[in-house]
Amino acid sequence: MAVLQPRISILDEPDSGLDIDAVQAVAKAISSVSRKDATVIVITHYARILKFLDKLDYVHVMAQGKMIKEGPKELADELEQKGYAWLGIQETAQ
Repeated sequence: MAVLQPRISILDEPDSGLDIDAVQAVAKAISSVSRKDATVIVITHYARILKFLDKLDYVHVMAQGKMIKEGPKELADELEQKGYAWLGIQETAQ
C-alpha cells in the first residue's frame, strides 16, 4: 500500500492468526499508510484490530449478506459484547 498508494484498499482479515503484538504492528502499519484521499476497508470478525487503528471512521455490520447496521467505532465493541442477537439476526453455526 505504501508504494502503490491506491485510492481504495480492501484488507480481508489482516489480523487472522496473529497474536496481540502482531495485531498492533499490523494496525500501526495500516494507520501509517492511510491518507485523506484514500479509503481503507478492513474486514474483520473481531474488534481487537479496530482498537489500534488511528483513523477508524465508520463501522459497518454485515450479516447474512446484507449491511444491517452502521455507526461509530464504538459499534464494534457493542457488537462484540452483545453478539448479533440484539440486531435481530440469528447466528448460524458454520
